[in-house]
Amino acid sequence: MNLLFCIDRNFIPLMESCIHSILKNGGCERYSAHILHSDLTRADMAALENAAGERMRLTFLTVPEELFDGFPESNRYPRQIYYRLIAPLLLPQEMERVLYLDVDTVIINPLSDLETAAFDGAWFMACTHVRKMLTKLNQVRLGMNPEKNTPYLNSGVILFNLPLFREKLGMERIRAYANARKGALLLPDQDILTALCGDHVKLLDPLRYNLSDRILAFHNANPQREQVDLDWVRRNSVIIHYCGKNKPWREDYKGILDVFYRENQEQP
Repeated sequence: MNLLFCIDRNFIPLMESCIHSILKNGGCERYSAHILHSDLTRADMAALENAAGERMRLTFLTVPEELFDGFPESNRYPRQIYYRLIAPLLLPQEMERVLYLDVDTVIINPLSDLETAAFDGAWFMACTHVRKMLTKLNQVRLGMNPEKNTPYLNSGVILFNLPLFREKLGMERIRAYANARKGALLLPDQDILTALCGDHVKLLDPLRYNLSDRILAFHNANPQREQVDLDWVRRNSVIIHYCGKNKPWREDYKGILDVFYRENQEQP
């Protein structure tokens, strides 16, 4: 199975944790992981290769930082967040699909369904974490056509249809949009992905493939829905995503999904 990560060296411990969960629960015998970066040292690469072991082959691709000169960035949203947007242009041409994962994810069940899922003409698969009212507000903020009802996407888990993505989206279009809407971008990589590609997504179920405590709380707040507890998550969810500021390794964490992070840390 092909995997993709985009990191700087500050995220090495989290990536080691993510790799551990993939090898333990991902369900594949072997993985090929491409890592886009701009600052990893040889020691950093050796540490990640040690975490990956024999079942995961790592390929490190250095991204020229000047590609994103002028793009909005901050301590919370460093330049590396944009690397996933151009990953299809940097990955081997013969590669047809790749699963991008944020490193603050933990895999708790096999990824095999994603390895074989049909794109049905979509450029990629991803989840939305946003309800209808906020979707409309984001469409206005990003200058999108509200009549299309394009979902606002979470960029933490993306299954790329690489041939179509390469054909349809180039660096020039990404740069032009980022420059034109710079003042309106709040979550820059997600904003750009939604605005330029949101009409071409096949939506995945966030309860299974991009589950956060926030999404779990929203789901369970509706009494008309079947309530989801930890037993359901353990049986049915695949990817837990500790997105935003609510991290289980922080003292101010609030939620119940931290059990999967802690189990992953404790188990060999």
